[in-house]
Amino acid sequence: MENSTLERMNIQLDFLKRNRNNLVIDADTHITELENLPPDLLEKYRQSRNYYHGKPISAEDLLAEMEMAGVDMSLVWQNPAVTPYEKDKEVNFQQLLKANRYIAEMAGKYPEKLIPAGWTDPRALGLEKALELTEYCIQELGFPIVKMNPAQNAYPIDSDEVIGVVEKIQEHKAMAAFHYGADTLYTPAEGLEKIAKSFPETRIIGVHMGGGGAGYLEGEALYLKTREMGLTNKNLFFIQSAKRDTHIESDFITYTLAGEPHNRQIACASDAPYGRQTWNFGGYRLMFASLVNAEHHTDSRVRENPELFNTDMIKNYMGRKFEELVIGGYESMRRP
Repeated sequence: MENSTLERMNIQLDFLKRNRNNLVIDADTHITELENLPPDLLEKYRQSRNYYHGKPISAEDLLAEMEMAGVDMSLVWQNPAVTPYEKDKEVNFQQLLKANRYIAEMAGKYPEKLIPAGWTDPRALGLEKALELTEYCIQELGFPIVKMNPAQNAYPIDSDEVIGVVEKIQEHKAMAAFHYGADTLYTPAEGLEKIAKSFPETRIIGVHMGGGGAGYLEGEALYLKTREMGLTNKNLFFIQSAKRDTHIESDFITYTLAGEPHNRQIACASDAPYGRQTWNFGGYRLMFASLVNAEHHTDSRVRENPELFNTDMIKNYMGRKFEELVIGGYESMRRP
């Protein structure tokens, strides 16, 4: 691991520890090196005045949005909408490597703002190259989390190849994250649960907690399964983003009522640029305010437990528990 990477990790770990009770963190954002977009995507970006799904943002774009949204730090990973794959696995490897290096570079430039996370793909790269990139992300770039997206990239979340990648992540004491939603058939609840049970000592992160690009009916079924699944698999950690607000609120109520350790299993996020950070964190703040004002809440569980939510619990969900997850990841990686 290069000295610059170690320095960034130490700066970030020290900052997180010193501010562990006060940070608002967005646990799911995607940034892109805009000037290095493929020519067709760069032209689309320059010509389109309207928003389109996944329209890329740079690190500096995100930092400006964070200031408006009152967000102190963001977890950043690459944006799959602007990392096109080809038939050649080596070409795909180089594309994803470049995207991951940009994440590392920006985290090094803004260590008190951006928490870096990696991305690999056992289908587009093949298992051997996916393992190589995973190891590089952890060992050379110092990423405490490495993500896979079975839904968009069309492979089962519990395939042998995925198991192999998670084993590599575990070997290097980092954490595995997955796009986990009802937008395709590749990420069912049973698949994520198989991963969780196969690695009981490893924290497994389910990004979107069943949301993603799902339709209402498909999403509803997975939301309900996932809410229950988390209560019986304590090593699961869920990032709330790209999901119906009513179900996000119900998740927070259910897991707060369940108490320890379940009220340490969820964090707030926006999925920027797929979601606006200002919109999402404005919504989270007002949602939590309504949960504190329990007398008139529409959920009877809240009315019957008027002291359920307090400032300390809200801090947990708005950043502190994800912050502790990252601190634990860094400390595990630094141990011999």
